[in-house]
Amino acid sequence: MVFIGFHASHEQIAPSALLDDVRRAEEVGFDGAMCSDHLAPWSPRQGQSGFAWSWLGAALAQTRFPFGVVTAPGQRYHPVVLGQAIGTLAEMFPGRFWAALGSGEAMNEHVTGDPWPPKSERNERLRESADVMRRLLAGEEVTHEGRVTVHRARVWSRPEVAPPFLAAATSPETAGWAAAWADGLATVAQEPAALQRVVDAYRSAGGSGPCVLQVHVSWGESDGEAFAIARDQWRNGLVSPPRCWDIEQPEDFDAEVGEVDEEALRKAVIVASDARDLAERVAELARIGFDRVYLHHVGQDQSAFLAAAEADILPLIRERA
Repeated sequence: MVFIGFHASHEQIAPSALLDDVRRAEEVGFDGAMCSDHLAPWSPRQGQSGFAWSWLGAALAQTRFPFGVVTAPGQRYHPVVLGQAIGTLAEMFPGRFWAALGSGEAMNEHVTGDPWPPKSERNERLRESADVMRRLLAGEEVTHEGRVTVHRARVWSRPEVAPPFLAAATSPETAGWAAAWADGLATVAQEPAALQRVVDAYRSAGGSGPCVLQVHVSWGESDGEAFAIARDQWRNGLVSPPRCWDIEQPEDFDAEVGEVDEEALRKAVIVASDARDLAERVAELARIGFDRVYLHHVGQDQSAFLAAAEADILPLIRERA
């Protein structure tokens, strides 16, 4: 049976309310949760961006299911600092925490004032950072010179078993590259054929870890209500890689989108008011080869979505997937 998780969107919901939402997600039957790690929202209308690492400690303490986070070591976070943060959570909550590591986006990383490297250099930095963090969590003293610099670092509070490091990837090229070092693959929903290429690239390159999918959903009582939520809250979904990697400010995302193309937005977000239709569309994506699927309702009020998930959406997805 496919694992169905809840995505907690820090960009859209205040940390205190998001904590209530994730507790409720466990109550209604989600199998786990994951969250974003952003300094800024994608749009001024989203209006939030809590510090994921503070929130994760509270969320893990107040639930029992597993959590993951998508984060980017190397610029905003030195890998030693991130390794210590990961080590602390994994020691406190054994077997319940994982991290998906990505090469980052300028909207979160530009604040250091350091130059924003091209993708190839960011990938090199990511690979070095993952290696540094793994060595730290194994108890080594680490010195390293390269895209990142580390001087005689150690992480003293560590879990008995290091948590898995998945790779965040949206293209077949990155997915295939990540197979050599990552413990799994995390990606976001796109057209089924494109998703199949991403999964195939990871598997054909020797990747044997779990494949994790985040699916953006806009749920409402009617199609019109659901689309209005998506148009207001997730128009940033129309800005695709590589362009979205290089934009610095939320206002710039809005400017990049301009007038919202309804057909394109409906491809970026599953707009749904019928549980059976939503379940079938999610199940179709899961059957591509995903072990875990995390649903992200793009609205700021999660209550109606969580009620529908308990009554219909989760049972129907499990039946079909």
